[in-house]
Amino acid sequence: MSGGVDSSLAAALLLEQGYNVVGVTMRLSDESRDASPDDRSCCSLSSVSDARRVADVLGIPHYVMDFTESFEHAVMDYFFDEYLRGRTPNPCIACNRYIKFEGLLHKARELGASHIATGHYARIDRDEDGIYRLRKGVDLEKDQSYVLYHLNRKTLPYILFPLGGFTKNETRRMAEAYQLPVAYKAESQEICFVPHDDYKTYFRKRRPECARSGDIVDRMGDVRGRHDGIAFYTVGQRRGLGIAAPRPLYVTALNAKENQVIVGEAHEVYAQELVASDLSWTMWDSLTAERTAMAKIRYGKREASAVIFPYNHGRIRVRFADLQRAVTPGQSVVFYENDIVLGGGVIDDVVMA
Repeated sequence: MSGGVDSSLAAALLLEQGYNVVGVTMRLSDESRDASPDDRSCCSLSSVSDARRVADVLGIPHYVMDFTESFEHAVMDYFFDEYLRGRTPNPCIACNRYIKFEGLLHKARELGASHIATGHYARIDRDEDGIYRLRKGVDLEKDQSYVLYHLNRKTLPYILFPLGGFTKNETRRMAEAYQLPVAYKAESQEICFVPHDDYKTYFRKRRPECARSGDIVDRMGDVRGRHDGIAFYTVGQRRGLGIAAPRPLYVTALNAKENQVIVGEAHEVYAQELVASDLSWTMWDSLTAERTAMAKIRYGKREASAVIFPYNHGRIRVRFADLQRAVTPGQSVVFYENDIVLGGGVIDDVVMA
């Protein structure tokens, strides 16, 4: 229970369905946004208070579990390290993978709980052979299946997503009907541990080496300007380059070894293929043959038709039917068959058009 409307309603629905519900709030980071009067972070003291108030309304126990040490290692260190490697991480995926659906699930099983449940907008069902499947949420505007692709045959049987069949508007109306005090609480911030969304200040405080300036160069290696740290740039970025040019320039790649930001014109931001590793499949152990699927290269991006090939060293190669803009190393590519999540992996290399 993060203190928001989604997890609060999830608890209420499960209670109504006859489950013996225990509310758990995870303490993840001491660097939340409590200093801000409009703090909406899932890590904040105010969110813990909101979760406790909801638990009181529902008449269920509420506990706070400390995951700060594992969160620091699995999410925050990963976040910094990826940026310093010239990649763009997704800390929400890492948090779901290592903290919520590994750490919390393990703790819940130790305590004798049959399942853990969250307020994610996704669904889990079983096919005619009894195989559990991860599916998109009914509300495609809120669907969160992209950040859940690490769930698999070992974990899916022990997870519940009570909100997967509802829209966000329906969630708020039901929360109001249940008289939950957070029915119309604003959405939580996505990156919960960066105070005030001030990335540059936070990076300089936690990893001063990220602010090492260097050259902005074009594909031919000609210097076009200076940057103030590759951690502050991402593929596809146009604003903030500080370069005067006859045509708009965009970040096309980051070279951590040479500490360079590489720029090019609009057409140079498009790619035909990518290579991905750190793979996870929801219903099988590995990809053994070529497969056609719909692929999504970042949260909020539309899916695109692609062919997936087994590749060397346990990786896969993905070839898109149409060119894709700003394919970004460090982000995840997730594969779908209709509304079923097949799995995904982390983008390592990009084959430009």
